[in-house]
Amino acid sequence: MITSLPADAGIGLKPEFFSELHNFNQPGLWFEIHAENYLIDGGPRLQTLQELANKIPLSIHGVGASLGSPEPVCKDHLARIKKLCDSVKVASFSEHIAWSGLEGHYFNNLMPVPRTKASLAFTADNIHRVQDTIQRPILVENPSNYIEMASDYGEAEFLMELVHKTGCGVLLDVNNLFISSKNIAIDLNEYIQILDANAIGEIHVAGHSYDPNDKNLLIDSHDAPVSHNVWELLRDVISQTGKKPVLIERDANLPPLAELMKERDFASQIIQSSHKELAHG
Repeated sequence: MITSLPADAGIGLKPEFFSELHNFNQPGLWFEIHAENYLIDGGPRLQTLQELANKIPLSIHGVGASLGSPEPVCKDHLARIKKLCDSVKVASFSEHIAWSGLEGHYFNNLMPVPRTKASLAFTADNIHRVQDTIQRPILVENPSNYIEMASDYGEAEFLMELVHKTGCGVLLDVNNLFISSKNIAIDLNEYIQILDANAIGEIHVAGHSYDPNDKNLLIDSHDAPVSHNVWELLRDVISQTGKKPVLIERDANLPPLAELMKERDFASQIIQSSHKELAHG
């Protein structure tokens, strides 16, 4: 089982929302956190997370494993991830297809991975290392692309090769896919057709913005409401894959929780209505 999240909509859980969560109890609601914000020993934030995870399904999303690095995942980082996963009830765990560390240096960014045969091999090795450590299959997320890179595989093919080699699943970031379609002309329909719907364990949607220095370049900024185009792409994806857990990502310019929950409820409506259209198609 890739994930035990409900096939409904969730939100990124921020400490700023902790005091208000008791006001919201939508059926099917789930939360996601960034692992690196909770790699601590004790404290009130972790305690609150543990209490919430016993009541509402929790997805943990890593941003620092550097799966796409030719070096093995840092053992200390893996140990801390395992400790977190052992300390809370986890419905799903995911990471990025990216690299962020090399030769003892850490870069506070998700750097692109060339989709070559060599990178496929060491990325698969790193996925195995994470899965062997936390004793569960993980989901790997498609990146947002800003430049075209010489590759042996298309991105969807690369993801499916990782699925076949490691038994991992896919976190399909629809916002990243839309951004990539505009920045480097990825064919949306072809991409979705290549992915195995059964491998998709979670979907992300988020807001994006234009690069201030290049109005033709979209940036995965997570600082705005989900755009109309991304909502429509989500409809298309769900109509082809069936119901999936969908996360509203918002990491900057945080709105009031009630406003974010309206987006969450809209996503839930898309999941349910698109599934009904698929069932009666």
